[in-house]
Amino acid sequence: MADLKAAFAQAQIDVKTLTKRPSNEDLLTLYALFKQGSSGDASGDRPGMLDMVNRAKYDAWAKLKGTKTDAAMTQYVAKVKAMLG
Repeated sequence: MADLKAAFAQAQIDVKTLTKRPSNEDLLTLYALFKQGSSGDASGDRPGMLDMVNRAKYDAWAKLKGTKTDAAMTQYVAKVKAMLG
């Protein structure tokens, strides 16, 4: 578990070194996996219709409801590694 948390923390650093901006879909995936891995299931109210960016982020996170934090961390690390090449 300590290794996974270390890899998760390193992936958060590594993702900032991407030379090319990821697609919006990839950004939403990264956000959702990060939030699920660090905070668990989505909480709070869903943002309103006019707040499209935060609503999309919340919806992406909410789709992962029930995913264990360990699994989300593992998927986040794998996604970052894949994006780095």
